Amino acid sequence: MLKASALLHAVVVLLLGASVVSGRHHSSSNVYLAPNCRAHTASLADFGGVGDGTTSNTAAFRSAVEQLSQYSGGAMLYVPAGKWLTGPFNLSSHLTLFLESDAVILGSQNLSEWPVIAPLPSYGRGRDKTGGRYASLIGGANLTDVAITGNNGTIDGQGAMWWSKFHQNKLRYTRGYLVELMWCDGIFISNVTLRNSPAWNIHPVYSSNVVVQGVTILAPTRSPNTDGINPDSCSHVRIQDCYVVSGDDCVAIKSGWDEYGIRFGMPSQHIVVRRLTCVSPTSAMLALGSEMSGGISDVRAEDLTAVDTESAVRIKTAVGRGSYVKDVFVRGMRLDGMKYVFWMTGSYRSHPDDGFDPNAIPAVGNVSYQDVVATGVYKSAARLEGIQGAPFRGICLANVTAQLDKSKKRPWTCTDVEGVSSADVAPPPCEALQQGKHDGACPFPTDTLPIDQVTLQQCEYNVPAN
Repeated sequence: MLKASALLHAVVVLLLGASVVSGRHHSSSNVYLAPNCRAHTASLADFGGVGDGTTSNTAAFRSAVEQLSQYSGGAMLYVPAGKWLTGPFNLSSHLTLFLESDAVILGSQNLSEWPVIAPLPSYGRGRDKTGGRYASLIGGANLTDVAITGNNGTIDGQGAMWWSKFHQNKLRYTRGYLVELMWCDGIFISNVTLRNSPAWNIHPVYSSNVVVQGVTILAPTRSPNTDGINPDSCSHVRIQDCYVVSGDDCVAIKSGWDEYGIRFGMPSQHIVVRRLTCVSPTSAMLALGSEMSGGISDVRAEDLTAVDTESAVRIKTAVGRGSYVKDVFVRGMRLDGMKYVFWMTGSYRSHPDDGFDPNAIPAVGNVSYQDVVATGVYKSAARLEGIQGAPFRGICLANVTAQLDKSKKRPWTCTDVEGVSSADVAPPPCEALQQGKHDGACPFPTDTLPIDQVTLQQCEYNVPAN
């Protein structure tokens, strides 16, 4: 349960965020923001869709996408107010899926509507089970310029059935996600609410030029593996102005699992996360790993808020992962009700099978944290555990204050880590992070990434007559 003060704070942030986040548009006119406007619009009802919450619209969604993909100038599939029950369907290039304010896409509870697809090559198996996995509710592969947006309509995975079957070990395959887009260039997800995903909510994988902004993600805080946004082997990603309540990490950056990820060799890099608000009592606001065997680098996170969350930033890896996590820059965090502020572990022993290489030692280095204020820390300021013989190096701390609820004999726990800190870190860090002093600032890149140069157009649409 959220403490009263934490809950109030979270609600205030959500209400304020709803009016100020970049990309949200609350005008009564039929206008929205997107990288590209569409020349043609059609309603799901035009393809036989029925929004009564009980009729299956799987065929209607699939038919709509197929027919709209024929428009050379791009097209919008408009989902009007109603409850649109469906099994998984795929999007197409140059398509916008637009959800009106009272539109709800509901994930089917009928397992026969969920196809089983192959595991990701960088994972070698499903995450829950060996072998295949259920398709995601909204998917697509090898696409260019695809968008999911609207007037804050909702995609509801109705995940309670999936969570129950998962806990009872009654699923033959790994659960699907709410949104998974693979091998895509140009993904835009904005102004929608995602609820109750069977597992991960938004999973761009093997993709580039990804923008996720103004998105609200909600799941019970004890629901299994309901990560918020998981860019996976992706380059040039911008996540901003999002609010996530989750049973797992709010944002988790990944790049493949052990020998499969090493073989696939596709890193996650050039990722920006800003103005994120997170509530996750059992997990992290920002996680790197644990599946990181293709490498993770150049992650820039700033202006982050976490309430009643296990840790603000967590790096998760293990012997067998190989590869690297490097060049991670975090500044400007406001935190309340945390178990840990910083958490790193080199012994996250979760492997796809016994084929991992015990000599594949991950390298973690060049990680900066600055301008952090944490209140209500109830365990310790940091739990930092590197790998014996391969310590995590280049950790930098500046202007960090962690207010612990009670007096702790060991406010910092450090093994196999090395770094520097400024004088304004309180409580003072462990000796391993005081190997050098600096002038009060940790590195943060000053260049502008191409993903931050992506601009949005004001697009108009006509509501199709049903």
